[in-house]
Amino acid sequence: MRSSTSDETMTVAAARALSGGKRCFVGIGLPSTAANLARTTHAPDLVLIYESGTLGSKPGRLPASIGDGILAETADAVISVPEVFNYWLQPGRIDIGFLGAAQLDRFGNINTTVIGDYRKPKVRLPGAGGAPEIAASCGEVFVVVRQSRQSFVERVDFVTSFGHGRGGAERARLGLRGAGPTQVITDLGIMRPDENGELVLTAVHPGVTVEQVRAATGWELKVAADLAVTEPPTAAELAALHTLQAAS
Repeated sequence: MRSSTSDETMTVAAARALSGGKRCFVGIGLPSTAANLARTTHAPDLVLIYESGTLGSKPGRLPASIGDGILAETADAVISVPEVFNYWLQPGRIDIGFLGAAQLDRFGNINTTVIGDYRKPKVRLPGAGGAPEIAASCGEVFVVVRQSRQSFVERVDFVTSFGHGRGGAERARLGLRGAGPTQVITDLGIMRPDENGELVLTAVHPGVTVEQVRAATGWELKVAADLAVTEPPTAAELAALHTLQAAS
């Protein structure tokens, strides 16, 4: 079997973070790929919820957007967008929010709005969508993102989705329901927050060194004393991922 690419390793690691029976609010892109891979492999009873109002979607291919018809066609139920947010998300009925990011900082704050100054940005990004509410109200948040010094920055240019603020008890002070980011899965490894909310490298993927991760991080990254190495993707996991991608 050929070795996996860094993107495949990241996607499989993100899928493994999801367990069956959980209600997962899924973002499009890398989070959707990982969530659907989990559902089609080890977690068939994972409940996928998309912002467009589809509950329990089971697409046979990767959806192109939250408005892709396959999400509604394969859902257990389709409800209005206000119901998704007012009844499911904000009252705390969703276990996991699965998000991507353009920028992420050491406290797990996410930027998907602008690069540079907000009034005169270098790049204008897609924006918030439902991500701020997902980050605020889900039981916990997983982030999947490719790692580089451009994406992992000391301080995000704009806080689209609140992570752990500047650390400490900021989430509690703001009255945010959920625990915030509890895992960040990248193409190099996995990070988890410490007791102050700062991200710590807890695992690297096979063949990746700590020096490589630090070189791709825009702050002085802490490393866990018991740093782990993730298991490589299995042939079955890669086959399932390729099937989803080929059908799209």
